[in-house]
Amino acid sequence: MTDDLLIWLLAGGVPLVAAGAMSVLVSRRRRRPAPSVASEESDAPGSPSSDVAVAERTAAEAAAPPAFEVPAPTAGRATRLRDRLARSGSPLGARLLAVLSRDRLAEDDWDELEETLLLADVGAGPSGELIDALRTQVRVTGTSDPAQVRAMLRGQLLALVDPSLDRSLNTEPGVGEDGSPVPAVVLVVGVNGTGKTTTVGKLARVLVADGRSVVLGAADTFRAAAADQLATWGARVGVATVRADRDGADPAAVAFDAVRQARATDVDVVLVDTAGRLQNKAGLMDELGKITRVLTRTAPLSEVLLVLDATTGQNGLSQARVFTQVAGVTGIVLTKLDGTAKGGIVVAVQRELGVPVKLVGLGEGPDDLAPFDPEAFVDGLLGP
Repeated sequence: MTDDLLIWLLAGGVPLVAAGAMSVLVSRRRRRPAPSVASEESDAPGSPSSDVAVAERTAAEAAAPPAFEVPAPTAGRATRLRDRLARSGSPLGARLLAVLSRDRLAEDDWDELEETLLLADVGAGPSGELIDALRTQVRVTGTSDPAQVRAMLRGQLLALVDPSLDRSLNTEPGVGEDGSPVPAVVLVVGVNGTGKTTTVGKLARVLVADGRSVVLGAADTFRAAAADQLATWGARVGVATVRADRDGADPAAVAFDAVRQARATDVDVVLVDTAGRLQNKAGLMDELGKITRVLTRTAPLSEVLLVLDATTGQNGLSQARVFTQVAGVTGIVLTKLDGTAKGGIVVAVQRELGVPVKLVGLGEGPDDLAPFDPEAFVDGLLGP
């Protein structure tokens, strides 16, 4: 077969055999000596060697694996939280230190301190405990030295945040009764507007950075484009997303399919995103209960994470109470924490529910989700 005939075939003379002709041309060209550098016609568009180069490059690109993003390691993210809180000039620590550094503390000063804590959504009970403890320390030591006052305040705030709580994420896969591997299943719940779907995407990046394989379940079948948003997050790091073929499909079925696919492919963790449910919508909360029941038939729930917006303050407590009753919340993800004056919600939620804050949102970046570190949080509130 002549070169002219091959070129004619590639140009459309016989489209049905174009792919076969191309393979013959490629094999023949590989056996020929390389063209001279001085030969300009061989590189011209439409020339045989140009067609071969394009074909080889296209084949190589098709065979190459897609380039995925490499998430930033989780180590050091808590330090970023401390630094961002310190740079934001959080009024909580600044106001507390300003009052405590006065030469004499009158009753009005202590009232001002308690009001500051209440405005930061620490809660009435914890605020009263902190004030009582500080009054005792100041009276015993009789100091107004800023460094000593700061140390006392840091100790009391740290005690309220409670560093003894277990804040680890249970994402270790298990083994079923039949001896087959069972993925860890993490259900993510919360109301609209808290950044729930975005948080699921960021959490997938955290797990990938820690060496876990992940499948995403797009069980929010009510919000338009929620599944598309989640799939985009997953695709960036090579994580598959299981989704419904239509809006309004049964969320429990989607969650079940995600776990089933994870079991079939030996994936470590399933992250299930649910619809943003208002806590006063009985039907929606019942649907969440159904998802929980269906999932537990296939694999036990490892975590139920409630996503709360730190700027909502005490309103988040009523949400947390209902979600805990319906879904058995095991941990809190607090978003929009950096730069807010409402950081005291960390104390209030933990005290009210006995549920630890496990993750915090640091900003808008894809890797701005970090494990919660009580010491870094308190140091960030107090500033440098």
